[in-house]
Amino acid sequence: MKLYRLLTADDTSAFCHKVTDALNKGWALYGDPTYAFDQANGVMRCGQAVTKEVGGTYTTDTALGEQ
Repeated sequence: MKLYRLLTADDTSAFCHKVTDALNKGWALYGDPTYAFDQANGVMRCGQAVTKEVGGTYTTDTALGEQ
């Protein structure tokens, strides 16, 4: 099955670490990163979609962050 996650965080090194961690756990970048101003919190926010092929059958109970 193919899994999908959208990683988001404020524009700090923490976002880069989150994406790097996912890549080192076998996730692959999917599409271009996003970058937008979060007016409610007054910060820039980043986003990056990632996908991963794993065995098994998808259900809504699949723990995406644990893969």
